[in-house]
Amino acid sequence: MTEHNTHHKVVVIGGGYSGTVAANRLRLRADVDVALVNPRPRFVDRVRLHQLVAGTGEATIDYGTLLGTGIELVVDSATRIETASRKVQLASGGALDYDHVIYAVGSTAAIPSIPGAAEFAYPIAEFESARRVHARLDELPLDAPITIVGGGATGIETAAELAERGRVVTLVCGGTLMPSLSAPGRRYVAKWLTRHGVVILEAARVTEVRPDAVVLADGGVHPSALTIWTTGFGVPKLAADSGLRTDALGRLLTDETLTSLDDQRIVATGDAAAPSGHPLRMSGQGAGPLGAQAADTVLSHIAGTEPAPIDMALLGTCVSLGRRSGIRQLARKDDIAINLYIGGRAGAKIKEMTCNIGVTKIRREARTPGSLSWVKGGPRPEQPAPTAHLTPANRR
Repeated sequence: MTEHNTHHKVVVIGGGYSGTVAANRLRLRADVDVALVNPRPRFVDRVRLHQLVAGTGEATIDYGTLLGTGIELVVDSATRIETASRKVQLASGGALDYDHVIYAVGSTAAIPSIPGAAEFAYPIAEFESARRVHARLDELPLDAPITIVGGGATGIETAAELAERGRVVTLVCGGTLMPSLSAPGRRYVAKWLTRHGVVILEAARVTEVRPDAVVLADGGVHPSALTIWTTGFGVPKLAADSGLRTDALGRLLTDETLTSLDDQRIVATGDAAAPSGHPLRMSGQGAGPLGAQAADTVLSHIAGTEPAPIDMALLGTCVSLGRRSGIRQLARKDDIAINLYIGGRAGAKIKEMTCNIGVTKIRREARTPGSLSWVKGGPRPEQPAPTAHLTPANRR
């Protein structure tokens, strides 16, 4: 048998934070050939998309600076995983053979089915949509009313960036302003936004989007030259289209080692993974560790050893408030906020450092596979009995 035939082919589908970490970490073994499939030729630094929208920063990075030696970048989209023949079908018409797949397709925007939202609301969860919003802003006068729907981190950060640049912004929360923050943290954010002219409608809910206005549940009509939709996330349908079991949102169902319940050769990571039907919070904070864990699971499968279950903690969040302020909300290992935060310029510096660390970890893993470490000890739900895919007869 030739050396080529003894190599293990791993296809990583998705070149975001989790996928790039996983691809780099797989190089711990010299006999693993890695192909990274991504629809764009450049890495999207997603935590900076609100800066792209406002024109205060860039949000793409050359993959040549992120991927380790030997990783093949395939600029294409996966349309189906053929588990019987072990092929990943591509939109271009080609296919990639695999021994193992890391499913790292990430998440997308989710526009609700309220009247006018699909036609007139602009999501910013992906690079192309964020760029469209930036182009639309360039067409509008500075005093044009802008409505941002969603009181989570993306909505807050986008509102803050635009307000700091003199835009007229209304933030429609649909409920509590970023409920994952502590009460003191929410008050701090609300005070900063209000001081910079942002009108916050916490209890309001949008029921219709028009070309030049939004309609609220109370019947009020608010002028809106541009409506930006930041609430809710979905995931690509690739897993479901491939006949694999998913949760209600479409995330691939896995066990606690991130291995698909249907096929041991498929391991999920990042926003598109639902371990034990209880996915972690979608976040850049969790993406790197989950990517490393997915790679470790695949390497364990190759070695014939038992992969380790997920063991990671999420520790609060960082939110930028323009370019000169921010908040670092502290939390316990179970991601529950405590009544302690760091704001102001210090909060902004921590947020910027956190954004940089996400990319730094990828580059470090490219230089030294296996170097990424993370905080462990986060709680996970009680695990179900072992599933059938773990029995030898079902291993493919």
